[in-house]
Amino acid sequence: MKTNEKISREHLLYLKGIKRRAIKINAIRIAIFVIFLMIWELSYRIGLTDGFIFSSPSRIALSLYALASSGDLIKHSAITLYETLLGFIIASAGGTLIALLMWFNETVRKIAEPYLVVLNSLPKIALGPLIIIWFGSGRTAIVVMAVLITVIVTVITMLAGFISTDENKILLMKTLGANKFQILAKLVLPSSIPAFISMLKINIGLSWIGSIMGEYLVSEAGIGYLIVYGGQVFRLDLVYASTLVLCILATGMYALVSLAERKINSKRK
Repeated sequence: MKTNEKISREHLLYLKGIKRRAIKINAIRIAIFVIFLMIWELSYRIGLTDGFIFSSPSRIALSLYALASSGDLIKHSAITLYETLLGFIIASAGGTLIALLMWFNETVRKIAEPYLVVLNSLPKIALGPLIIIWFGSGRTAIVVMAVLITVIVTVITMLAGFISTDENKILLMKTLGANKFQILAKLVLPSSIPAFISMLKINIGLSWIGSIMGEYLVSEAGIGYLIVYGGQVFRLDLVYASTLVLCILATGMYALVSLAERKINSKRK
């Protein structure tokens, strides 16, 4: 009994040590960010940096306040978030299905692999004029751009996850009479969960890049539009403010995926 109590106390001390270390790391992160903002603001106040070119935290805060007061912040953020989420979902689901098809049929995989390499290396911005002609200058073209940038990486990532399944386990299931659908459901998909989570994390950044790139080309609203407009009228505080909103939204999406990852991992243990 005493041994168990000792182990329990040591375990609690170990957990407290982990929590203290996590708190310390987060505190240091926040401190670094606050110090950076203070140095940035101070350098602007004393004239060390040009506020017109580099702006300042106070000017960015005023721009955010003006956007929020006018309702433009919610309007433009909602538009870009909708386009990004739609592109993210379509590319993630569609790319995973294509990867499944390529895993099922080795002939299809060998035929498609060179095309995947070429399409992945192609700068998607080069397709901008074609996308505008094919899909118009509205929201559809922006979503298509987000999908094009994201879907190829999805296929490559998920296909690698499917193929990396332990061959010995697959062989064992085959000897037990399992068909390919059973192997997929019982072995390949569960073992590919880490690859799927990694793919989602990668796709968050790519889908945001795609939607903002699309808004650069054709949009009349959205965060990308605000960034372009701010640059054209030399309101760099608006550019910085829009970029900050973009970072916050992308971080929020990443946090949701990370939360889902923790829940999935807790269930698998």
